[in-house]
Amino acid sequence: MSLAIVSPKRDVLPWVKILEKDAPDIPLQIYPNVDRPEEVKVAMVWQHPIGSLERFSNLELVCSMGAGVDHILGDPHIPENIPITRIVDPKLTFSMTNYVVMGVLNFHRQIERYQKDQNLKKWDMSNPEIPIRVGVLGVGELGGDVLDKLAFMGFEVIGYGNSPKENFRHLYYYGNQLEEFLQQVNVLICLLPLTPKTKGFLNQSLFEKCKKGTYLINVARGSHLVEKDLPVAIEKGYISGALLDVFCNEPLPKEHPFWENPKITITPHIASITNPGAAVPQVITNYYNLIEGKPLLNVINKSKGY
Repeated sequence: MSLAIVSPKRDVLPWVKILEKDAPDIPLQIYPNVDRPEEVKVAMVWQHPIGSLERFSNLELVCSMGAGVDHILGDPHIPENIPITRIVDPKLTFSMTNYVVMGVLNFHRQIERYQKDQNLKKWDMSNPEIPIRVGVLGVGELGGDVLDKLAFMGFEVIGYGNSPKENFRHLYYYGNQLEEFLQQVNVLICLLPLTPKTKGFLNQSLFEKCKKGTYLINVARGSHLVEKDLPVAIEKGYISGALLDVFCNEPLPKEHPFWENPKITITPHIASITNPGAAVPQVITNYYNLIEGKPLLNVINKSKGY
C-alpha cells in the first residue's frame, strides 16, 4: 500500500523529506514517476492534472496538501465514494488573518495615499482615517478568526454565509440577505469556499449592490472574481480599490491589466502558505487510520464543497 504525491506545480521535496523521516515504512511514489499505480491507496495532491488519479485502480483516499479542496472536487474522474481530506493548520489561520488585517489597516489608515504624498514631498494631515465597517464573506474557521481579530481591535464587523448560524458571536447575514449585508459595509473580504455556487460570486451585479466606494480584499480563490468586472466597478465608483492575492491564472500573466491599474494591489498568492511540517503528520495519521479502519481526520463534506 503506497502513497502517491501528485503535485506537479509545487516543490514536493520538503514533503518527501518529512515523510521519509517520520514514516520511513510508507512506500512513496512521486508523480509522474509512478511505476506501480496499482499499489497506490492514498494520493496526496495539489492541483493535480485532471484525470491523473484514474490510473490508481485501488485508490481509497485523496488528501489535499492544503486547506482548499476545489482542485480535487473539480476532477470528475475521482469516484464519489472516495473520501477527501484537507489540512487544518492553526498557522494557516494565523497567516491569513494577519494578511487580511494588514489590508484592512492599510485602507483604513490610507498607507498608499501617504506613500504617494511622500514621493511628492507633500505634508497633508487632513482626514487621516477612513471610517470603516468590515464585512466578511464566508465565516468558517478562517472568516470567523478574521471577524474575531478585527472586532478585538475595535472595528465593527459583519459576517455573511450561505446558511443560518445559531448564536453566532458577530452580527450575521445569510442567504437572500446579501444585498442588505453589502449595504452595511465598506470593506468587503472574500473568504468563501470555492463551489459551483460561489464561482464568479464577485461580479458586476454584486458590485452594483455594494455601498459606493467599498474596498475589496480577495484571499479565497481567483475564480470567485469575474476579473473583467472589477476595473469597470472601480471606474464607476462602486469599488474604490482592491487587494488581491489570488487570480484565475497564476502566475498572473504579464499582459494582465491588473498590473497597470493603480487602484489594484497585487500579491502573489502568499496570504497563507501551507507548512509541510504541520501538514504531513496529518496525512501520515490518515494513512495509518485508513489501514486500521479508524476515523479519518478533516474529511470534507462533498455536498457542501468544503
